[in-house]
Amino acid sequence: MKKESLEVLAYTKPFPHLIIKNFYNTEELELIWDELKFLTRPGKLLEAKDFGGVVGKTNSHALFLDKVYAEKDRNISNILTVNRKLFDTEVLRVFSELHDCCSIAKYCNYDVTKVRYYHDGEYYKPHTDRSIQFLGFSYFYKEPKKFEGGEIYFPDYNYEYSCDNNSMIILPGWVTHGVRMVKIENSDYYDGWGRYAITSFFGNQDTNSDGTEIGNMNSK
Repeated sequence: MKKESLEVLAYTKPFPHLIIKNFYNTEELELIWDELKFLTRPGKLLEAKDFGGVVGKTNSHALFLDKVYAEKDRNISNILTVNRKLFDTEVLRVFSELHDCCSIAKYCNYDVTKVRYYHDGEYYKPHTDRSIQFLGFSYFYKEPKKFEGGEIYFPDYNYEYSCDNNSMIILPGWVTHGVRMVKIENSDYYDGWGRYAITSFFGNQDTNSDGTEIGNMNSK
């Protein structure tokens, strides 16, 4: 994969996190958008009750790509192929050095990927991914931007991030977070003018000497 200089902003307060601007290059973005456009069709993205989300917390639609593509078929998905960039670059090493609670991130050996789409009136109330060690949210939207809202916010810290196009935020899973309601006018849901998020839930799974898993990292 093409190497490039990424703009990485590291923060230790109000909690340890990284913000990365322009994370994907032009070729990678084209591949991502090809799949996002395909998924933004009737019957593909699911309600919370059908993809394992927290019912009552969100009305947005999403899909776990790992449930769609078996391990040997991951290369069929543009997104599951391109998002290896998070694990193949030095990003997780930088994140692991922010704080002791992030130190094992660079040894990541497990991840799952969710695609989520927010259109008019959709949101995610504050929640905590307690069973997840680390989260990486990357954001995408068509330009010129037609919606308002959609910021990720952290109510315990009076802090939020605007979710710039083609940016990523990485943080520990214990940080409570939510998504402000998206507002968009004169746009059909399937036009795709809302806010997309590709989430990597990742961390470490311990293994026995024979390579079998000691425990599983579950995701909601």
